[in-house]
Amino acid sequence: MDELLAKATQGVDPDSPGAFIHIFLNLMNMIPWVALFWWNLGFIAVGALLGWWRGRLLTGIVWALVLGPIGWIVVLAAPKSARPPPLPR
Repeated sequence: MDELLAKATQGVDPDSPGAFIHIFLNLMNMIPWVALFWWNLGFIAVGALLGWWRGRLLTGIVWALVLGPIGWIVVLAAPKSARPPPLPR
């Protein structure tokens, strides 16, 4: 924890008015944003696949985007889309 605090407060005067913003930006710079982006795309792809399989493609994408892997459980727990058979011409 001391290492994290040292990295977050590196180059910041705690008594300055903008110290919070500088510490916040230092913390945000430590987050692996590229890896999180690709993981999120993977979660959305699996959610789309599950939603397509259950007949609710958009629902699968939205739940996976909002909740990640927990959204997959929501999509799988929902009943399959009951589409009526097509009418004869």
